Amino acid sequence: MITTEQVKILRAQTGLSIMQCRKALEEAHGDIEKATVILRKSSAAIADKKSDRTLGSGTIASYIHGAGAVGAIVELSCETDFVSKNEEFKALAYDLAMQVAATDPQFLKMDDITADAKKAAIEVFTDEAKDKPEEIRSKIIEGKLLSYFGEKTLMDQDFIKNGDMKIKDLVSGAVQKFGERIEVRRFVRFSTTN
Repeated sequence: MITTEQVKILRAQTGLSIMQCRKALEEAHGDIEKATVILRKSSAAIADKKSDRTLGSGTIASYIHGAGAVGAIVELSCETDFVSKNEEFKALAYDLAMQVAATDPQFLKMDDITADAKKAAIEVFTDEAKDKPEEIRSKIIEGKLLSYFGEKTLMDQDFIKNGDMKIKDLVSGAVQKFGERIEVRRFVRFSTTN
């Protein structure tokens, strides 16, 4: 039996509707951790279904850290003004700006990584793995590339407020929550100590 308290806890963690939380808890037989995973999976599926919708609105958020030595601006797009004016949507954009300021990503998503950047990284990791057995060398290089570019790609970074969640999971959850396609369109980071 799913209790109201369980639904409240899951809803507080995810921000999703009561019905979505109850359904996930029923599927997970009351296990909140499993229900969270179920909701993340369904968020990704919902985001994929909405990927061809037109982004006609959005918001721009900024974050200035400390005494003004680091700052970031993020453009977060959505389909309608209704969502773009929502305080939770604006808070998401602010969290993303904070993420950019804290982690200094170089790329938005893996597809944006330039051929030159990939080539340079492959050369370094190939040299590092030269003493390893040939049959595992390519897997080592591939793993190092994923790790290296995962840190440099905003959508693949761990969310600074919740290390169990990637930025792409955060955005997918917002798609499920707001019922619209949501996308980070662009970002920029400024620092006085470049």
